[in-house]
Amino acid sequence: DKSLVLEDVTLREQDPVITGIWGRNGSGKTTLMKILSGQNKADSGTAEILGQEPYNNSKAARNICYMQENHPFPSIWTVQDAMRFGKYFNENWDQETAEQLKELFRLPDKKKIRKFSKGMKSAVQIMIGLASFADLTILDEPTNGLDASIRKKFYRSLLESYEKKPRLLLLSSHHIEEIQPYCESLVVIHGKQV
Repeated sequence: DKSLVLEDVTLREQDPVITGIWGRNGSGKTTLMKILSGQNKADSGTAEILGQEPYNNSKAARNICYMQENHPFPSIWTVQDAMRFGKYFNENWDQETAEQLKELFRLPDKKKIRKFSKGMKSAVQIMIGLASFADLTILDEPTNGLDASIRKKFYRSLLESYEKKPRLLLLSSHHIEEIQPYCESLVVIHGKQV
């Protein structure tokens, strides 16, 4: 039994923009992000990223980076592995940005990501998302587990990354009051709609 999560959703962004996505748990934020990133297919309607249906489309995927909450990194991966695969899967990858973020968040090279704290795992996700410079970059709950000083570093890095290459950056967060100052637009999901 599949229950309807989103219904009659229309969301259109033409220009580069930092957009916040907010909604209660179970409101459909993750479903929307998975449809936009091509991981899920909508039961009806269309999703287009740069004029292409993202689902099951490797050409479209090259322009999309989706870092989901608690991203499922392989258990043997280190930060170096994450950067190597980030570069492989993102045609706009910027190694210099990745290295700067690795230093900024003090991410160790040799330790396995699975042994990282929640905040350090979030920092790896931020590093990949921002260094991808993907035309559509989606960060799901990027500040999870980050303390206040690291969150400030994240927001500064977000703006620097956006200024370096303006693009569509979607941030989902429960802390709307915190991300709002950095977003030009805000998508609120409520009652299965935007």
